[in-house]
Amino acid sequence: MKARVHIRLKPGVLDPQGKAIGNALTGLGFPGIGEVRQGKLIELELAETDPARAREQVEAMCRQLLANPVIETFAIELA
Repeated sequence: MKARVHIRLKPGVLDPQGKAIGNALTGLGFPGIGEVRQGKLIELELAETDPARAREQVEAMCRQLLANPVIETFAIELA
């Protein structure tokens, strides 16, 4: 089973990388760039075949290592 984890900064958390990307896009001539927020996408190949167990495993991975719960949120997709 495959899992995708989308990790984003929580609203209100400063995103200097997103700001730098926005400034660079504007500097390259792309008009109308508003706020830019950068996140992470992590793709996992899991041996687990039960979707409920797979989700539990990935949630545990996120809480223990992949995401910082103080400043980040995460969303999981299973396929």
